[in-house]
Amino acid sequence: MFNAKITGTGSYLPEKVVTNKDFESILETTDEWIYSRTGIKQRHVIDEKESVSSMAEIASNNALEAAGLDASEIDLIIVATSSSDRVFPSTACILQNRLGANGGAAFDVQAACSGFIYALGIATQFIKAGGAKKALVVGSEANSRILDYSDRSSCVIFGDGAGAVVVEASEEPGILSTHMNADGQYQDLLYVNNPIKDQKQEGDQAFMTMHGNDVYKVAVKTLSRVVDETLEANNMDKSDVDWLIPHQANIRIISSVAKKLNMPMEKVVLTIENQANTSAASVPLALDQAVRDGRIKKGEIVLMEAFGGGFVWGSALVKM
Repeated sequence: MFNAKITGTGSYLPEKVVTNKDFESILETTDEWIYSRTGIKQRHVIDEKESVSSMAEIASNNALEAAGLDASEIDLIIVATSSSDRVFPSTACILQNRLGANGGAAFDVQAACSGFIYALGIATQFIKAGGAKKALVVGSEANSRILDYSDRSSCVIFGDGAGAVVVEASEEPGILSTHMNADGQYQDLLYVNNPIKDQKQEGDQAFMTMHGNDVYKVAVKTLSRVVDETLEANNMDKSDVDWLIPHQANIRIISSVAKKLNMPMEKVVLTIENQANTSAASVPLALDQAVRDGRIKKGEIVLMEAFGGGFVWGSALVKM
């Protein structure tokens, strides 16, 4: 059985930036109110010419370049997104064509903010089983297109962007373990209706609905538990983890998980202040930033974790 190893990372953020101050003119809110509750100062937002697949393409090309691969060498593409270009075909198929990597398997994973962790876990199993040798795993989200900009409890939290990794078969240990879980009893706490089924009026759109306080309570408890489960599965102690890359949902949730790990915030990769919550893109965006600025070095142990609507949650323990 092969090991699966991350050999390249890449990311993309749209040029347009929306600050908390920008929201003050359209909502009953302030920069201080948003920042104190979320840790967010600004977010990136796509323009009308951009799409989930166009962002994914740029992030993917950056990851391929870092891995020293051509797109034609990729035999598996998995895109995690909750804001895909079309109902079908999948964003992965659209991305495959954009990259000129046609022929291998390509499909989307819809696991909300945990989508990248789920996609990474699936790619890992493909490689370990010999079903793929070189995989491209992407998280890409255009959250701005599913937000209700009259709802200050949700619209200020999210941003757009894409992150990608190349995962290859390797003799060296790489992705040590992945863990995926779900509990559908919480489905009504964070969701987006399907406009095909639920929206009746012409011109209506399906927007995100979030019961923030309830989501927060379950997220903190669940993510603390998944930390213990991941370390136990690998016979590791908390001190063995060099870096924590959490889903960038809320600074208070992130701080709680870091405390559970006894990890100083200096060892937590944070992008939330300038990127907000980019859903399935947040973990790979943060990973790429920390790899490229030199913080995360070869051989270090990284714990990635995420929690999202479903509820779904998961983790990945990776040796870089």
